[in-house]
Amino acid sequence: MRYRSVHATFAWTLVAGAPQAAAPPASFGPRPDCPRLAAPWYGDNRAHLQQVIDERGTCAGPIPPAGRPVAAFDWDNTVTKNDVTDATLAWALGHDKILRPARWRDTSQWLTDAADRALTAACGTSTPAGTPLPTSAEPRCADEILEIRENGRTMSGAAAFAGTWNHRRTVPQYAWVPQLFAGRTVAELTSYARSARAQALAAPLGSTRTLGTHTLPAYVRYYEQQRELIRTLQRAGFDVYVVSAGAEPVTEVWSRGVGIDARHTIAIRSVLDRRGRITTWNEGCGGVPATRGEAIPYIDGKRCWINQEIYGVHGAAAWQRQDPRHRTALAAGDADTDVTFVGDATGAHLVLNRNKSELMCRAYDDADGRWVINPMFIGPLPRRPEPYPCATSAHNATGGGGEPVLRDDGSVVPDQKDTVY
Repeated sequence: MRYRSVHATFAWTLVAGAPQAAAPPASFGPRPDCPRLAAPWYGDNRAHLQQVIDERGTCAGPIPPAGRPVAAFDWDNTVTKNDVTDATLAWALGHDKILRPARWRDTSQWLTDAADRALTAACGTSTPAGTPLPTSAEPRCADEILEIRENGRTMSGAAAFAGTWNHRRTVPQYAWVPQLFAGRTVAELTSYARSARAQALAAPLGSTRTLGTHTLPAYVRYYEQQRELIRTLQRAGFDVYVVSAGAEPVTEVWSRGVGIDARHTIAIRSVLDRRGRITTWNEGCGGVPATRGEAIPYIDGKRCWINQEIYGVHGAAAWQRQDPRHRTALAAGDADTDVTFVGDATGAHLVLNRNKSELMCRAYDDADGRWVINPMFIGPLPRRPEPYPCATSAHNATGGGGEPVLRDDGSVVPDQKDTVY
């Protein structure tokens, strides 16, 4: 085991101490009425998670109001199977909810001329600017939007985004989704997310849908293990948050389904105009002002938003790892976008294996003995046949590209085999 239980630690102390060691008090260890996990997990993962709950929550004694332990979860493919922002975008395209911009170049500061031309040709100019595009009847338009969102390129293969950005603070196609809803109100986007949620939850498990030439998952499911984990953490006195690189109104619709309110949901926050309509700008973090996508909750950006919104750390310090009192007890994620904030947790780093190199290098290296790896609960991936390239290129470099993954002491993480699948 990577964890030594409270009971095991005490037993070891008795053996190592002396025959004169005092017996433990009757209240030692978790109370029998402590919130318990019951759903099945891979291997001994449930025991590891339960230990954090027991040691950090109300089971260990009263928690001061200002000192509640924190747990933070990524959303898409961590709490749900499949991406809820993508489900909302697909629903919006199928129901003509995207307003035509005056110029596609205005939707992102990094959109290329090639992408602007491709979108203009596919979506046309006959629809007046500011009115709904007929994407349900124009598969070429839906195709271009989906290809740019999914792969960062046009249907012809040209790069859709170019320029300079910090690759550990943003990725243009993630920031682009909320920007596509510019001109809509938060209430409108919320209503689209609700409709998409109802549709996705009703769709059969494993089902797909076709938009243009793109085949997309038609269904989304809450992971019951994660729903129970969140509920158990809350019952044990934890403050539980969601931190996502999706659109915040969309994530809020879904997070309510696991008992997490809007105040505890952190995602891309669009700046609103004077009429209360979404713009192509979003709020900033860590001393970065409102921009058109430069500081979203993405890789190091998730740490920044947690530090700023949960712990009240502002300015440049929000980008830095904080002392243990100002870090989460448990954090969960599934992708490289989550690696920094999951690694900051002091009790357990919960990872769902989706074969994402930087995250899995950290998880399998298990430098502090607190990484908890679980296959996806629905449709787990097969074993990755080759090792993760930790020693050469798995770390997402600030300027783009890959580089070696380093431990805190500067040593290189060796390549890691995939063993939990």
